[in-house]
Amino acid sequence: MKANIAAAILCTFALAAASGAAQAKGCLKGAAVGAVAGHYAGHHAVVGAVGGCVVGRHLANKKAADEAAAAHQAAPAQQPAPAPAK
Repeated sequence: MKANIAAAILCTFALAAASGAAQAKGCLKGAAVGAVAGHYAGHHAVVGAVGGCVVGRHLANKKAADEAAAAHQAAPAQQPAPAPAK
């Protein structure tokens, strides 16, 4: 039981390290939650960890896109400088 969870967490860390820190955002937390849920849902901790990683990355990417859109809308519109009068 604990060995499966530990193996799932180690696999997740290995995948996160291989894919780079920028792509791993949300994966570790999702994998940990998925591993626990998968373990209790029929001893499928590894499958739960993989699914949790995918869902965690999706949610992190969605949150980043939403924050970028909100920052873009909140930024004041830049008006061109008026032409000098002759």
